[in-house]
Amino acid sequence: MMDPTPYLNLAKRLDDLPNGYPPAQDGSHLRLLEYLFSPEEAALAAELSPQQETPRVIASRLDRNPGAIRALLKEMARKGLITAGRAEGGLGYGLMPFVVGIYEMQLERMDAELARRFEDYFRAGFRQALAIRPQFHRVVPVRESVKAELAVAPFESAAGIIERASAWSVMDCICRKQTALVGRRCPHPVEACMVLSSTPDAFHGRNGMRELTKQEALDLLRTLAEAGLVHSVSNNREGNWYICNCCTCACGILRGMAEGGMASVIARSGFVCRVDEAACTACGVCAERCPFGAITVDGAARVDPIRCAGCGVCTVACPNGALTLVRRAAEEVSLPPMDEESWGRERLEWREKNIPPPP
Repeated sequence: MMDPTPYLNLAKRLDDLPNGYPPAQDGSHLRLLEYLFSPEEAALAAELSPQQETPRVIASRLDRNPGAIRALLKEMARKGLITAGRAEGGLGYGLMPFVVGIYEMQLERMDAELARRFEDYFRAGFRQALAIRPQFHRVVPVRESVKAELAVAPFESAAGIIERASAWSVMDCICRKQTALVGRRCPHPVEACMVLSSTPDAFHGRNGMRELTKQEALDLLRTLAEAGLVHSVSNNREGNWYICNCCTCACGILRGMAEGGMASVIARSGFVCRVDEAACTACGVCAERCPFGAITVDGAARVDPIRCAGCGVCTVACPNGALTLVRRAAEEVSLPPMDEESWGRERLEWREKNIPPPP
């Protein structure tokens, strides 16, 4: 029988991060880690810091052989289990959250068994992480859906985030690949996860990514919106490096809303849909397209401002141009944390106040 200790330690370490990795009573959180990490890899990952350190520093701290540590860290980084990047003194390695992090890096490794183990954990434990504030993701609309005269900050617009980047790429959506492997194929485009960088040519020659120009990225954004997908980004104003294009049938975050009845799993944008009743023909396209169930049709389209996330999916689909996004009242808008570090602090503070310690 495999010793569960390395996986118990790693699960606890991942749950201590702001993102969280809630334990599941059925042990599915451990079975998922067992499939991804060898016992040796799990034991080492549990000792890593989120801040990247060189193998020499890590080996010294753990009283281990630097050469052996370096080889193991390199292999773990290749598998997408830990981060790798510049650190003081050379190439460094660090602990990565499970979501957003380890899971999203498993696109090439995703097979039927991994898909099943993730599905088991999603249903038994992971959805607890979706209840923590601030949320993982924030909705951002396409610029065309917002009234032209409104001033829109770059972090409030998917197009604005793309325009601030210097390199663009797209890769397959791991959520749609995972649900297909468990028999729940999503009808939306699979090539839909956009990755951005401030470094020119950052994605040139990268396996698993299709490099884009800025215009191609903007065009793809529009195409994905027309396909009914919701643009979402990390829930902070600075440092947005990806744009997820989400749906309630496959997305690990929006499924929490669709299947778990969790209404606030994603932070809404600073906008809300408004209907021009004179232009509305009550065709019902908007109600069919709204992923948040915010629109009904009664003589004309009616928007529930509480349920509306301000994504703009309905405005892109309206054949009569009767829908636009307008800015919400200031008291209805929560400013996202400034950066990922601020976001992490706020989540840890929320957890300390709202989640009792284990017995």
